[in-house]
Amino acid sequence: MDGVYDRRAPKREVTLSLDEDILHRAQSLPGDLSERVEKLLADEVAKADRERRLDATIAALNDFDAKYGSFADEHLDHL
Repeated sequence: MDGVYDRRAPKREVTLSLDEDILHRAQSLPGDLSERVEKLLADEVAKADRERRLDATIAALNDFDAKYGSFADEHLDHL
């Protein structure tokens, strides 16, 4: 996911507790496990960011609607 995080940031070791079976299965897949986990985390961060922006947009539109009325109100009168 481009733009989600600074890919130039230094790497840091962390300790994770993972289900032993899924870890064993994941380690048998091709590629680097750390890179796959990093991508999964980046995808989750991007998803959370999109959801937060959507929630903020919906709240702003609801506030606008409460203050000024719906955009559709003026057009519904003509039907």
